[in-house]
Amino acid sequence: MAEPRKLPGLDTPLEQRSRLIPRLSPDPDAFGRFAESFARYMGTPRFLLYMTLFCVVWLGWNTFAPETMQFDPRSLNYTLLTLLLSLQASYAAPLILLAQNRQDDRDRVQIEQDRSRNERSLADTEYLTRELASLRLALREVATRDFVRGELRSLLEDLSADQDEPDIEDRSEGAKARRDRRQRGPRTQQIPRVRESGVAE
Repeated sequence: MAEPRKLPGLDTPLEQRSRLIPRLSPDPDAFGRFAESFARYMGTPRFLLYMTLFCVVWLGWNTFAPETMQFDPRSLNYTLLTLLLSLQASYAAPLILLAQNRQDDRDRVQIEQDRSRNERSLADTEYLTRELASLRLALREVATRDFVRGELRSLLEDLSADQDEPDIEDRSEGAKARRDRRQRGPRTQQIPRVRESGVAE
């Protein structure tokens, strides 16, 4: 009695079987490029002109030529021409669809790239906006040229007034007036105090 044939387990790889007819594996990119070029050519006026001339010559030859020289006679309703046009249409439609699918894939990739580029530009714009806002806040606390000139002018006036006033009381009143003027004016930066002798503290 013959032993039953054992089936291989799931962990055993199957053996490669030889094929009588080899499997065709065309390059999809090359075939896609051919489909796109064919579909692009079919949409040109040149193709329409050549196709019209071909049909006119075919119909004229098989209509007006002697019957012995006609290969697709009118009596058979131009059967061969109808077959050729149907064959062309049956091949043209899938090629056009393939070209359209490739164009859709390219458009999808382009849209994704545009979206990512827009997101990066939006992030850059937001970053620059924050930086400008921080610079504006920082510039509010920086003394401007006019402010520094005004402060130096007031200090020079105070120094010249102190030199002109010999009395201590008048000097104390001038110092009090200077303090009042400093308190009233806008303070955005610490200005060094100047001693009466003209040396900065």
